Amino acid sequence: MVAATVADAAPRHHGAKHHHQPHKRHVKPIWPIEIPGGQYAPVSWDQVPGWAADDQLAAFKTFRDSCRPILARPQPGADSKPIGSSLIEPCRAARAADVTSAEQARRFFEHHFVPLQISRVGEDSGFVTGYYEPVVEGSRVRTDIYNVPVYRRPSNLFVRGYGQTASLPNGGPVYRKIGRRKLVPYYDRAEIEDGAVAGRGLEICWLKSETDLLFSQIQGSARVKLEDGSFIRINYDAHNGYPYTPVGRILIDRGIIPKEQMSMQRIRDWMEANPEGAKELRRANRSYVFFREVKLKDDDEAIGAQGVPLTPGRSIAVDKALHVYGTPFFITGELPVAAVDSKTEFRRLMVAQDTGSAIVGPARADLYFGAGAEAGAVAGRMRHPIRFVMLLPNSLDPLARGRTMPLPDPRPSAKIAKQFPQAGTKDVAASQPPAKPGDTTGVTAQAVPTPQARPDVAPAAAKRKYRRHHWRYHHRHVH
Repeated sequence: MVAATVADAAPRHHGAKHHHQPHKRHVKPIWPIEIPGGQYAPVSWDQVPGWAADDQLAAFKTFRDSCRPILARPQPGADSKPIGSSLIEPCRAARAADVTSAEQARRFFEHHFVPLQISRVGEDSGFVTGYYEPVVEGSRVRTDIYNVPVYRRPSNLFVRGYGQTASLPNGGPVYRKIGRRKLVPYYDRAEIEDGAVAGRGLEICWLKSETDLLFSQIQGSARVKLEDGSFIRINYDAHNGYPYTPVGRILIDRGIIPKEQMSMQRIRDWMEANPEGAKELRRANRSYVFFREVKLKDDDEAIGAQGVPLTPGRSIAVDKALHVYGTPFFITGELPVAAVDSKTEFRRLMVAQDTGSAIVGPARADLYFGAGAEAGAVAGRMRHPIRFVMLLPNSLDPLARGRTMPLPDPRPSAKIAKQFPQAGTKDVAASQPPAKPGDTTGVTAQAVPTPQARPDVAPAAAKRKYRRHHWRYHHRHVH
């Protein structure tokens, strides 16, 4: 009977969890991602409004386009952005997958990503604007009609840490050199319009009006239809270092155009009707963009900052300081797509492929609507709050990472608590003598005795001992 008890007890002892499994506190935690200035909450796919009704096949094709530059990197380096290089795994899967329907595309995203509702800290939604590629008329040579130059990047434009032919950031200080060492801020819009860089052979082409150039600069690219009917494309290449000032905001602040009526078309109409006012308005925005010429086919779309052609209705520009190109975002809300005063339901999976100097924040995007006047009309009336759901690769799943977080130590049992009672405020108050009538000092005013100060004079015996030792040591080593 005893032997059976011991035999039964042995496997229970050696199979105990604390002998074969590490304590959870000893597991190295993997922290969930942190998005500067942002907050996020994991949601399920059925909590994303409109997810099941969207055509994810179109978004899948756009995502796969973004995967080309992501996978082309020979070796991903360290990336300070929250997502880092985590898109490599779903990109490899996308390149290998045979996806031919919206349902298959939906399953692909659901299998490789987790949805996170994201916004700026303290807010419940994000904000979107729209952009497009203008189509303007121009000429290779200057004429009486075409007399507004489109400049390429000047050779005296300098950004610290970048070479002359390098791709430059779209923000931050820009300089020009005077002599060998002196650096000063580059020319602003007014100085350039007045001819600060003229006569240096920088003209790519010539446009009809400064308004056409301004809108091309705001959008970052344009198709220029030349006199012979052919097209060239001009793409953003550099800026002069001054922050962009929205001209529409100036018109709103001055009470010229009501906020609810603001659109790019209203700005254009006002500038054409007020040439002198237009000149002053342009120069209030000191920012200036320089272009480069890009080859163009009839069916080519604009090239985004990621280096891939944009997809109308599926590509967005995001804050490149926070987000990685190729990240999918599901955007849901109501936008004036059909008309200025319409509320069109917009529930669509988009892919981050571009950026812009005015696009700042974790839930801020510019929606790309294509090229031409019709796309411009739609893009021009976009200034609306909307909800963002970011698709995060499974390897960064915050719920899975949260399970590795160490838990606090458990509270002591009632039995241990009785053995080691803690003096509370009631016990302290009970131990104090009752206050006399009229005494308002209370318990906390009781004087606390302090220990006596240590004597600053050593005892006489210690001094004599020290003197004898010092004399002997000195006598041996000196005499």
